[in-house]
Amino acid sequence: MAVVTKLQLKRSLRSAASYQEWLDAAQAYDRYTGQDLWRKKDYSSQYDYVSIRIRLDRLRGLKARHDTRGMLFTLNEGIHGNMGGMGRAGLYSRARCGTKHLIEDYIDEIVHTLEYLAQEDSSGISPEEKLDFFRRASHCFGHSAFMMSGSGSLLFFHVGVVKALAEAELLPSVMSGSSGGAIVGSMVCSHRDEDLPGLLNSGYFLDRVPESSGKQGVADVGELEESISAFIPDLTFEQAFALTGRAMNVSIAPAETHQTSRLLNATTSPSVLIRSAVMASAAVPGIFPPVTLQALDSHGERKSYLPSRKWVDGSVSDDMPAKRLARLYGVNHYIVSQTNPHVLPFVTDGHRKNTPMGLIENAARRSAREWFNAMTLILDRADRKNGTVTQATSLMRSVINQDYVGDINILPDYKLFNPLTILNFPSEKQIDKLIASGERCTWPKLEMIRQQTRISRKLRDILQRYEDVPVV
Repeated sequence: MAVVTKLQLKRSLRSAASYQEWLDAAQAYDRYTGQDLWRKKDYSSQYDYVSIRIRLDRLRGLKARHDTRGMLFTLNEGIHGNMGGMGRAGLYSRARCGTKHLIEDYIDEIVHTLEYLAQEDSSGISPEEKLDFFRRASHCFGHSAFMMSGSGSLLFFHVGVVKALAEAELLPSVMSGSSGGAIVGSMVCSHRDEDLPGLLNSGYFLDRVPESSGKQGVADVGELEESISAFIPDLTFEQAFALTGRAMNVSIAPAETHQTSRLLNATTSPSVLIRSAVMASAAVPGIFPPVTLQALDSHGERKSYLPSRKWVDGSVSDDMPAKRLARLYGVNHYIVSQTNPHVLPFVTDGHRKNTPMGLIENAARRSAREWFNAMTLILDRADRKNGTVTQATSLMRSVINQDYVGDINILPDYKLFNPLTILNFPSEKQIDKLIASGERCTWPKLEMIRQQTRISRKLRDILQRYEDVPVV
């Protein structure tokens, strides 16, 4: 009988060609290392397993007695993703393919109870009361957003991440992106679900990119505009949302000093054409010229939008617009695909660690950031005419003061990338490699994403049955 070793199991995880292959290898790895037994036991110091068990048993008992009012009251007591600390990243990083069975059972019971309440019609609870409950529950629980960083040619890593999420039916309806992330997100948010499989592969891009791209180094602005026009339909943000029900948010930065960045979407700028927003977000300062946005007026005619303003790559000021998404959509949970080359060496795929060394590292990082800000502000005062120095220091502060991570972070399986090739259009082999890397790096996160978003997805699904317009 062949003896399987831990090293062989790790190799199986790395060499998996599909999510099912990866999952089979992950389950075998958990059995070999005993993590499957860890999942079966309620106990862990990382969460309040006693209160979770009590609430689970109570919900099961109420359902067995068909006590609809009792279920409604119990859910009203508290329904959120981090009940008793069950959303902590550490609970999802120990086993390869899941977390504590207690947590999964509790989430499963809440989802089934919500569906039971939505379908049950003999309890005397009116449809209006149910709708009010589901709206409040959805508002209190919050929503998830998928944010894609600026990336240049590394945007194909984002394509792989989106492909893995879409195949698992876990792609959030709220998305954001800047630069390369804006291209991928706008493609997805302007095509229906049934069209996505045909988009998320190298052939789709290679069939539409100008023949001259990649042959002479960095593409010129005409080639970039032609490519974006081939990838993204000529729609406004409002039209794209009505078509797909997905809310795309594109980050852009002002070309002028002392102006504020913008987040373009169907709420803040419904008439803006997505293509022009993506062109602006992809306008890397010093490489491509700033862009004036285009929009459709009330007669459907193309007009300049804020004609006195020009815009550039959004990643320099708001690569991860978490606060704005929270304000616009009630988002409180963030899935991040991060490929920004200057960020990758300094981030990890987990939360900031509360170990002594982790706390010291965080304090040192904050201190270095404050010193950097102080020095650049001093340089600003020396440049009294707000010239080149002020523009450069303002740009540097925007880059260094951002937060580049979320609740769940999907990072490439490489940390360094040649910056000289970041704006070149890659070969078919490189595209396939980046897409495969995106998929492979997403697979270990899928179960965490599935569990942490399952309740919000069920609430959205139920509310969509009541509403005539797309629900975010």
